[in-house]
Amino acid sequence: MAGSTHTVTNQPPPLVGYDVYTADRALTSAVERHLDPDLLDEVRGELAALGRTCGSAQVQEWGRLANENPPRLRTHDRYGHRVDEVEFHPSWHRLLGKGVSAGLTAAWVRPGGHVRRAAAFLLWTQVEAGNGCPLSMTHAAVPALRTDPDLSAVWEPRLTSMIYDQQLRPAGQKPGALFGMGMTEKQGGSDVRAGTTAAHPLPDGESYELTGHKWFCSAPMSDGFLVLGRAPGGLTCFLVPRVLEDGTRNVFLIQRLKDKLGNRSNASAEVEFDRTWAHRVGEEGRGVRTIIDMVAATRLDCVLGSAGLMRQAVAQAVHHCTHREAFGGKLVDKPLMRNVLADLAIESEAATTLALRLAAACDDGGEQERALLRIAVPAAKYWVTKRCTPVTVEASECLGGNGYVEESGMPRLVRESPLNSIWEGAGNVQALDVLRALQREPAALDAYLREVGLARGADHRLDAAIKGLLTELADLEGIEARARRLTERLALVLQGSLLVRFAPPEVADAFCASRLGGDAGAAFGTLPHTLNLAAVVDRSRPEA
Repeated sequence: MAGSTHTVTNQPPPLVGYDVYTADRALTSAVERHLDPDLLDEVRGELAALGRTCGSAQVQEWGRLANENPPRLRTHDRYGHRVDEVEFHPSWHRLLGKGVSAGLTAAWVRPGGHVRRAAAFLLWTQVEAGNGCPLSMTHAAVPALRTDPDLSAVWEPRLTSMIYDQQLRPAGQKPGALFGMGMTEKQGGSDVRAGTTAAHPLPDGESYELTGHKWFCSAPMSDGFLVLGRAPGGLTCFLVPRVLEDGTRNVFLIQRLKDKLGNRSNASAEVEFDRTWAHRVGEEGRGVRTIIDMVAATRLDCVLGSAGLMRQAVAQAVHHCTHREAFGGKLVDKPLMRNVLADLAIESEAATTLALRLAAACDDGGEQERALLRIAVPAAKYWVTKRCTPVTVEASECLGGNGYVEESGMPRLVRESPLNSIWEGAGNVQALDVLRALQREPAALDAYLREVGLARGADHRLDAAIKGLLTELADLEGIEARARRLTERLALVLQGSLLVRFAPPEVADAFCASRLGGDAGAAFGTLPHTLNLAAVVDRSRPEA
């Protein structure tokens, strides 16, 4: 029997057994705002069911096990045959199967598909972010494959399927398939045009043999991959199937798995091609143009993934402080802790609100919405993903020393937090992409200004921020050195406009005061004390 000194008191209960979706007021409000009313009842039920799954003790345990048992590379079988397979813990397959069955690869074929998928992806990230990679790549491959109707006819029904089939078989024999991507090489990194992978055409005019390498190949256990190679006509996009139609393995040599800071349940690999069979996707010499829609979709998933990580970090922090007593009362009632929690909650809500607005633009598909995405996606990818790390670190500190201990789950969030800022083009790549859109596509800036202008006159700090942004935009010559600053302002003004229009007044007021009006310090927890911070914290409280 434990001694009296080991009696456990004043410890918060685990945050399990709750509906992660319904508890997220910012997310539920965004879904209801952007979805067709005729779909709302169906989608509410779907997301609430997924929310209960995400909050269940069993699924959270799967996430822990998948993270603690990372994948292993098996290059050869017992007889010496090259197999190049990646072995995962059973919990990984359970999670991936749940993600596929929840429609996380089916946005393109469902009504309101991008909004409902975005909400689900944000929820699912909170369980275990690693399996989001193959789900994201599979989702994002669809628009690239649609440039080739014959390829799309074979692969799209399988990529958008809600059936998970982990066996490596020819695509035509599978009810569902997953995709990965390989663009970067050792010598080029983000400069994909520096790739040296050679693509030699075969007599049929559509098939090629690839010889070269990829320094980062996402989800190497997948059924197919979109890669870039240098054909006679220039840099070209190719589909590399893992298994050929006759059932033989394609040449896909996995050299090693990356030993990463976080995202440990997911496999990222270095691979080599040696006369590897591939099918051309799109025209020769237009590889970047063909794959760019895939990149845009994965960048939006980076925003959604970071929003999910922030939401989980804030939920854990608020939950802990609601139940933990110190210095004569509940931590959540202490003015200084309340300021910290409110500041974190504002950042989380701003990220969620922006991410769902971009998903709604994908569903709309109109010319103005597409133009808005051209600026808003790289700006959001730049800013939201960069805010993820300071949010998760500060949220961990709210748990004190417990937040530094692996069992709390917070270190996993912290290790994961920088990833989305690095993947799919790091910060400078996003900022330069914003500059290109500003300089080459006037319709993109017009669409952006129309969007933020919908909130003009509602808050004087937002109005001043819009005016200041217009001043910065007046001179784009020699602007590269301040591209990060401009991209940050574009994202903040867009977030401010959305919150002023759609968030509760206390949230919008705190955001505009601190993020646009300059009435805050450099660290979290420095909001003006006159704001209604209690209401902000209450809105972010998870129900358990």
